Order: sequence, then C-alpha cells, then structure tokens
Amino acid sequence: MALRIRLARGGTKKRPHYSIVISDSRSPRDGRFIEKIGFYNPLLPREHADRLKLDLDKAKAWIAKGAVASDRVHRFLSDAGVAKARVHNNPNKAKPRKKAQERAAAAAKAAGSAEAPAA
Repeated sequence: MALRIRLARGGTKKRPHYSIVISDSRSPRDGRFIEKIGFYNPLLPREHADRLKLDLDKAKAWIAKGAVASDRVHRFLSDAGVAKARVHNNPNKAKPRKKAQERAAAAAKAAGSAEAPAA
C-alpha cells in the first residue's frame, strides 16, 4: 500500500481548514484515511499558535514505515526539522522566451548603432 501524508480539506466555502492525515494514495483527498496526525488553518496569521499542529513523533513513525509527504506537508516537516527541505530549481523557467530575446537583441542593436556615430 502506498501511504501518503497529506492534507484533507474541511470547512465551508472560502473558509478552509485542513486535517493532516495518513492515507492510501489511491483514496480520495477528503475520503478514507488511516490516522489523523494534525491540522492546519491557513486563515490564521503565520505566527499564531493554532495555525499548525502536527504530531512529529507519529509523522516520523509513518515516514519510517514508508509514507511519503505531499509538497505542503513536506514543507511543514522540513520547517520542524524532521525532513530535509526539497530544493526546486528549473533554470529554463527563468530564461526569456523567444519574443523577449528578439526585443533584447533589437534594443542592443539600436543602442550599439546609436553609440557608434558618437565615437
């Protein structure tokens, strides 16, 4: 069984709160789960004590059994020092696209031609 540590949404429309649960990866997001190990309330400010509660001992135990955390839960675990932070780097995303490269080349050419007669 592929275990996941993930968020299960609760609350009303526009007022979410999430339970941090251990579940089978094939079960629906808000469906059946094995164990609830915490909760997360994104509406509260970051420094508020009740924004995030997570049982780190249970999380460590489930990770040892092979559970894999979702991206958001993995960030919570890395902030708590339980897991190593994931590094995301996609240098191709930062490159300018074709039209931007053409505009930059045209601007460089125009700047170069404007400087040439002055010298």
